[in-house]
Amino acid sequence: VLTLCSRAGIDCMETNFSLSDVYSADEAFVTGTFAGLVPVNSVDGRQIGNASAQQDDKRGPMVKRLQKLYATMLDQECAGD
Repeated sequence: VLTLCSRAGIDCMETNFSLSDVYSADEAFVTGTFAGLVPVNSVDGRQIGNASAQQDDKRGPMVKRLQKLYATMLDQECAGD
């Protein structure tokens, strides 16, 4: 995901963060080799980001963008491009 962000011109960094940073985040996601990039909508029962803006599909605009970039990368790698 860090490489995808770098290629797409999305500012990113690897850093330690606190639970209060998570609670106040606009969006959050987790990654894994099986699930890819999955939005996090709540932590400890607290809503992450703007709940009303994300109510329909549970993804914010950055998560949607990153999921699209990730899917494109997988398509290219599986096609051997």
